[in-house]
Amino acid sequence: MPKLKTRKAVAKRFKLTKRGKIKRSRAFSGHIRTKKSAKRKRFLRGRDIVSKADEKKLKRQMPYW
Repeated sequence: MPKLKTRKAVAKRFKLTKRGKIKRSRAFSGHIRTKKSAKRKRFLRGRDIVSKADEKKLKRQMPYW
């Protein structure tokens, strides 16, 4: 059976936790930070877990996770 290709965009944006869940970074932190509060910027720095609905799609795009 041939090797499956990994979706490179997905590989760069997501990481696995030790328990097998998928981590993602938060949106809306790319630019224009002057108008955002310090609390909001601190919150955006953190990581979040991908929802169950999207997890199945991502696992299909990353076959060797």
